Amino acid sequence: MVAAGDRALALWREGTSRLLRGELDEAVALFTASLEEEPTAEAYTFRGWAYSFMGRLDDAIEECRKAIATDPRFGNPYNDIGVYLIQQDKLDEAIPWLERAKTAPRYEPRQFPHMNLARIYIKRNRWWDALRELETAQTLAPTDQQLARTLHSVRAKLN
Repeated sequence: MVAAGDRALALWREGTSRLLRGELDEAVALFTASLEEEPTAEAYTFRGWAYSFMGRLDDAIEECRKAIATDPRFGNPYNDIGVYLIQQDKLDEAIPWLERAKTAPRYEPRQFPHMNLARIYIKRNRWWDALRELETAQTLAPTDQQLARTLHSVRAKLN
């Protein structure tokens, strides 16, 4: 007999595959089935990600809140809430979520909250703050070419 955790993981993996192929309704159904087997922060977060692609940002934020309630150490939902709030132009509300993502014990890729904070600071013409976040992000992801281009652009603003 297959354990609930194994079934949940298999459903989550299939949901992730569908999500990456743009099959959003199918992905949501698979994440929901995974959660029915065993609630995990990952399944809530990825169901939220699918909702965000559907334009359902409030639902996506709610899914991230469920993920945090399930495992507050998991950093992805903190970052994702920050991103969804940026998309809603709620920049002040986004900042604390991104700051929490930076310190979450269980989180990869760690550069994302720094990059997202930099996006806020760039929108506000806070170039030195953006530079600080981007430089930190680059130490965490030294081969990210898009990050390197953004960092170069911000440095150019300061020269």
